[in-house]
Amino acid sequence: MSEKNKKQFGVWMDTNHATIVGRENVDNGDFVVLGHVETEDAGHNSSEKTANNQEIGLTQKFFKEIASKMPNVDEIHLTGTGQIQEQFTKFLAETPQYKNAVSTDSTSNKMSDENLVTFIANYFE
Repeated sequence: MSEKNKKQFGVWMDTNHATIVGRENVDNGDFVVLGHVETEDAGHNSSEKTANNQEIGLTQKFFKEIASKMPNVDEIHLTGTGQIQEQFTKFLAETPQYKNAVSTDSTSNKMSDENLVTFIANYFE
């Protein structure tokens, strides 16, 4: 499989927001922004256990929404702030559809959509 025919994606993420970048035609073409995903606000709970369960559920929903924008990933590069990339990598590894995806990550500050597209395109060159 040539580099140009792999389904390659890049995601910038923190705990509240993700920007997904992929190729225009899934497996070829220039990289473009495929979408943005925001987490829902957990609100306030008087019970710590309920709050923790709600946070776990919202994180899983966040990950599923991101993954839904990336059909049949061959390679993915995750970047952003915090430890959320590690959690998302684990989520992908535990999801049958994505378990064979090659995942790499790096740390970076928030960047514009244009800069993210350039960063991911350069990463996969």
